[in-house]
Amino acid sequence: MATQKQKRTARKNIKKAQARWRGMSHREHALAQPQGRNRKKPGTGGGGKFYRIVIRPKREFKTFRIQDVGAKGHLERLAGRRSSGSWDTESWLVSKKDAYRKGNSLSFSNAKVATAIRKGTNGPIRHVKGDIFKARPRRNVPEREKPTLAMRRAEMRNIKKAQAARRKRN
Repeated sequence: MATQKQKRTARKNIKKAQARWRGMSHREHALAQPQGRNRKKPGTGGGGKFYRIVIRPKREFKTFRIQDVGAKGHLERLAGRRSSGSWDTESWLVSKKDAYRKGNSLSFSNAKVATAIRKGTNGPIRHVKGDIFKARPRRNVPEREKPTLAMRRAEMRNIKKAQAARRKRN
C-alpha cells in the first residue's frame, strides 16, 4: 500500500509527464516510443522510384523546391534556399529507369541524364545507403572568370537563333 507522500509524488510526476508530452512535436512523440528509433528514414530502404544524389547537406537550406529537368519524371533537381536568399542544388533525383547501381557507384542508361548529372556534380558518385548516393558539388566559378567559354558559346548560339527567327519573320 502506497503512503500519502508516494501518492502525491506520483500525481506530480504524471502532471510533469503530461506537460512534457504536450510540448512535443509529432516527430518527438514517435522517437519517444520504443519502436520509434527503429523507423527507416525515407530512401534508405531502396523501394522508391528515384535514386537521390546528395550534393550539399540539408542543414544549409531553409526551404526546398523540386524542378523537373528535361523530360518529366526522368531527372529532378531539389533546389534549396539559404537564409541569405541564394538558391543552390541540394540533391538530384534520378529515375530508376534512367540509372542503375554498378558496384558502389551509379551508372546512367540515359545519355541526357548522364550529361546533366556530370555538369551538376564534380567527381565520383558514391553509394551511401539504400537509394541514396553522395557526390561533390560542381566548382564555383568566381565572377572574375566569367563569362566562361561555354557561356560565350551559348550566348553566340542564342544570338544566331534570334537573328534567324527575325529574318524568318520579315
